[in-house]
Amino acid sequence: MNKTVNINLAGIFFHIDEDAYLKLQRYLEAIKRSFTDSQGRSEIISDIEARIAELFSERVKHEKQVIGNKEVDEVIAIMGQPEDYLVDDEIFEDEPKSAYQKPSGPSKKLFRDTENSYIGGVSAGLGHYFGVDAIWIRLAWIVLIFGGGTGVFLYILLWILVPEAVTTADKLMMKGEPVNISNIEKKIKDGLGSVSDAAKNVTESVTGAAKNVSDSVSGAAKNVDLKKQGNKIKSGSQSFFDAIGDIFMFFFKVLAKFIGIILIITGASALIGLLIGLFTLGASDIIHVPGFDFFDAANATNTPVWLISLLTFFAVGIPFFFVFYLGLKILINNLKSIGNIAKFTLFGVWLVSIITLAVIGIREASEHAFDASVTNKEVINIRANDTLNIKMVGNDNYRKDVYRHGSSYRLLRDENDDKIIYSSDIRLIVRSTTDSLASISIEKNAEGSDYQIAKKRANNINYNYKLVGNELFLDGYLTTKIENKFSDQEVEVILYLPEGSVLYADDNTYSFHRNSSYYNDILDNGMEEHYLRIIDDGVECMDCPGDYKVKVDVGNDRTHVRLDENGLEIKTNDSNLEVNKDGVKANGEDVKVNIDENGIEITSENE
Repeated sequence: MNKTVNINLAGIFFHIDEDAYLKLQRYLEAIKRSFTDSQGRSEIISDIEARIAELFSERVKHEKQVIGNKEVDEVIAIMGQPEDYLVDDEIFEDEPKSAYQKPSGPSKKLFRDTENSYIGGVSAGLGHYFGVDAIWIRLAWIVLIFGGGTGVFLYILLWILVPEAVTTADKLMMKGEPVNISNIEKKIKDGLGSVSDAAKNVTESVTGAAKNVSDSVSGAAKNVDLKKQGNKIKSGSQSFFDAIGDIFMFFFKVLAKFIGIILIITGASALIGLLIGLFTLGASDIIHVPGFDFFDAANATNTPVWLISLLTFFAVGIPFFFVFYLGLKILINNLKSIGNIAKFTLFGVWLVSIITLAVIGIREASEHAFDASVTNKEVINIRANDTLNIKMVGNDNYRKDVYRHGSSYRLLRDENDDKIIYSSDIRLIVRSTTDSLASISIEKNAEGSDYQIAKKRANNINYNYKLVGNELFLDGYLTTKIENKFSDQEVEVILYLPEGSVLYADDNTYSFHRNSSYYNDILDNGMEEHYLRIIDDGVECMDCPGDYKVKVDVGNDRTHVRLDENGLEIKTNDSNLEVNKDGVKANGEDVKVNIDENGIEITSENE
């Protein structure tokens, strides 16, 4: 049984075996002794401890794992023995740079180099990672921003995902150098040397400036007052511009904080809404809440609702999470990073969710790629000179009214309590024929991912009619099982009546035969509740005021043609032509023409 010790190393707690702890303690004490007289000793020791803590964290698989001699030996092998790098300061400064060549073992890691940055240090970090000058990376950003516009989004994404090189270990890994005692010492001493050189240069500059001022004063004693006044003016102007800069920076920081608050509110609101939607849809799918059957009928790919809601949550929620996180980063300067593993994991989940949703969407769209029809034509016992009454009928169990509602669908249950799709998309077309007997054609249409599936769905449409004597009862609706999905099911009822027969259409057929000229329907709107004799490509009203014939062979949704005993009238969206016993009238947008017994009159709106 071994005794364990809890230690705090660089702010991280570890459970360590007592023997391993003693070995690590002796190692750290030896390192401290080796840097007793070195510049930046405390910073070197702190970075070394942080690096050791990082190496231990990589080897700890769970919170209760105890660090033993094996892990300590591995860390010491990586960091090196302190006596291997114990050198005199002067020797260190004179040591040629080749003595610190990078080993080929360690690989580079991507960090943001904020010490050499203009904005976020992304370009400088990429330059270190790829071994090129940062200027070329910045030129590439300019091309992406002004070329395709994707550079801004990509830069912001890298700014969020790539961590900043804060510690000495981060800066060494950013350049691909091994993080050991030697390089940590070298890095810190280089930094201290740079500060020392900068301070020396500043001191020399100040000394030289003071000497020049002294010479100027002694050589121009008469101008003492003018020099003094000039210095006052210079000092005042400098203070003025500093104040302007401080005001500008204050408002810029306030604006940045405001943007951070907006980002936090936006991200948090979106995430809360998505979470509510996720649990609501998932729970509704599991417990089968009424109303979600509609989704089942529309979901031709049979993808589970919970999976779609989960993918949508990740696809939309992850970007809003980073919006929320960016707002926190703006408001909290020392906010701890969520870590590279978490960032790249979230990015991978988001990418997978987007691709999966795209695949599901493509599959859903492909379910409507093909359309097919199934036609059943039968002869009915209606001859020339017979009168046929037609009427649309409904089913009170499904819907009370009898009216065509286009491509709308309803989910109902039939007499066997089975789920069915109900639609009133029935089109009635009446045409004349030279055959001696009338006939009726029932054309069922549906869509599918291929022709065979579309044809099968069309064949599965339930539609009926009934002829009782001279009365034809047509269903004003169709039904199909929910397994056939919403596939744009519709039925066309084409009634072929022999010339000389008489048609009487009930008033409830009005909405079912509102057809354009494309369908060659001789039963026009407004002819209901009249006895119509079938003629060649038209009808003749037998009980209308006056005798007139109508041929429905011209016109479309934008044009109306009327021909009766009163004359001819052609109407479009922007013009009107009328020919009758009084003459000819033509009205356009800018010109009106009237031809009658008094002559020709032309009126222009531009006059």
